[in-house]
Amino acid sequence: MRRTLIAAAAVALLGLAGCASPAADSGGSQTDASKKITVGVIPIVDVAPIYLGKEKGFFSARGIDLNLVAAQGGAAIVPGVVAGQFQFGFSNITSLMIAASKGLPIKITCAGNSSTGKEGADFGAVVVNADSPIQTAKDLAGKTVSVNTLKNIGDTTVRASVRKAGGDSDKVKFTELAFPEMPAALAGKKIDAAWVVEPFLSVAKAQGARVVAWNFVDTAPNLPVAAYFATTKLGQDDPDLVKRFAEAMAESSAYAQAHPDEARAVITTYTKITAEQAKSLTLPQWPATIDTAALGVLADLAVSDKLVTAKPDLAALLP
Repeated sequence: MRRTLIAAAAVALLGLAGCASPAADSGGSQTDASKKITVGVIPIVDVAPIYLGKEKGFFSARGIDLNLVAAQGGAAIVPGVVAGQFQFGFSNITSLMIAASKGLPIKITCAGNSSTGKEGADFGAVVVNADSPIQTAKDLAGKTVSVNTLKNIGDTTVRASVRKAGGDSDKVKFTELAFPEMPAALAGKKIDAAWVVEPFLSVAKAQGARVVAWNFVDTAPNLPVAAYFATTKLGQDDPDLVKRFAEAMAESSAYAQAHPDEARAVITTYTKITAEQAKSLTLPQWPATIDTAALGVLADLAVSDKLVTAKPDLAALLP
């Protein structure tokens, strides 16, 4: 499963998968009038850096007036970006690969977040009720598992966990459900299992749910989970805006990575998680670059799970 990118693609991608380096003085390119932009995000821990960066003034210092709009998942944000509803969007990597394979004119702007790579201490997992007969990922075959949007990084990495455990991944039944609804649906036994990320992973565990698979960790070390992206047209029409956004995001991600307590605090401003609950959340990694070898694993899975008909052109998708 852990196949790597072919040599030619790897060479093409080296050094191209990150955000621009943070400006040393946080100043960036100042404009006379701030550019108003709207970014589609998901109300989960993954996007804490962009909220924190807005709060710290990393975007306004670069002449960007940032408006953040919540959506259910990356698969819903992609069409919003393409249609011009959002100038930038946050999406899981698999949804971006699928969109690009369909010819949608999108390009990753910079890294979003990645798995911690630690089994037992990651920000996403598959959970079941305490009394469920499901004991391992193998037992998910034939069961109903919720994901926030179908055909995204959730179902394809859950399948990877099932295969790793020796189960039949083709027999897993996926159903679409918003992350905030998953803990209650699981407790009410409307679903057999839920793939859930923080802060809702902690909510589910507090209600007695137990983890049966760490799907990101099972898929690849340091798995890149999501990224920020825009249309290729925006990159052509306003490359300076894209550059300034990438610089602001890079500074925001670096700051969040270095100040986890502040990242936890900002999560309480866009979710219903309390400050006390935020203390126990497992945070993702907010890297400066995307691990291209692990990205190749996701590309391979997209093909094997029949999400795409041919391996995505990663060189064209990356910045």
